[in-house]
Amino acid sequence: MTKRQHLDVVIIGGGPAGLNAALVLGRARKTVAVIDEGRPRNAVTRETHGFLTRDGISPSEFRKIAKEEISAYPSVFFVADTALSIAGTDGHFQITTALGHNYTSKKLLFAVGMRDRPLDIPGLAEVYGQSAFVCPYCDGWELRDERLVVINQGEELMHFAPLISGWTDRFTICTNGPDELTDAQREELQLNQVPLFDSPIQYIDSQDGIVRQVVLEDGTTIPCRGIFFKPDLVIGSDLPKAIGCHIAEMGKVVVDIVGKTNIRGVYSAGDAASRMHQAIAAASMGALAAATINNELNVEAWKTDEHF
Repeated sequence: MTKRQHLDVVIIGGGPAGLNAALVLGRARKTVAVIDEGRPRNAVTRETHGFLTRDGISPSEFRKIAKEEISAYPSVFFVADTALSIAGTDGHFQITTALGHNYTSKKLLFAVGMRDRPLDIPGLAEVYGQSAFVCPYCDGWELRDERLVVINQGEELMHFAPLISGWTDRFTICTNGPDELTDAQREELQLNQVPLFDSPIQYIDSQDGIVRQVVLEDGTTIPCRGIFFKPDLVIGSDLPKAIGCHIAEMGKVVVDIVGKTNIRGVYSAGDAASRMHQAIAAASMGALAAATINNELNVEAWKTDEHF
């Protein structure tokens, strides 16, 4: 495989979505390049959970095993690089990378994930991925029945509070400023005996990555064993927007049920196209998009009398 060959598919992003897509396409005998810069969002976490047969595996080990399995299919290769620009249309996309390489492909799959904006609460970066998390499905079991602090506000808080109660009823809410709640919502929290503080957070006190207490600017200290917080996310690449993909208010790429964007020949899968940020969900979306891409390529080849 040379870098000048016209590929069937270029996958931008090498997380669970991109990797599973590469596996499906490799088994379908498609030529595929996976361009990945090697800076996954979940690199800060110690373990990946909720993925059948891989529960508790580290993100780095997950990727290592995935690449070993995909290596059995020689039409797929990996590129440690960053995609910088994309031109062209369906059937003939041109991708240029930071290292100056150029690739052409018939189809594109964005599996670029999401990125965290810098954490603006002092001490939160020191505990993120060790005792502070964003997803209870991923990390709630490890903090079951513990004293927790939930950092969230508004409507999203009122979704999250009942959710986290399935793992522990010993949690306190810190909105880190105005709570953005209605009187009825505050009453709902009171009825469920959930403490609510709206004073800004001064800092998070921890030792060796394990949170000990959350300290508020009004002097309140809240001892706890863990934190769940609402992250401030942006899409992992500006390229989907740059080529005209519709982007929703939450920053994700708008796709249909099989991962198609509004741009012909362009797909998106994983965290960049979903609010369910779990590895197994991303992998599933990648597999579905890959199968759809493969079928599209086969039908096009059939109608133009192309063969392997």
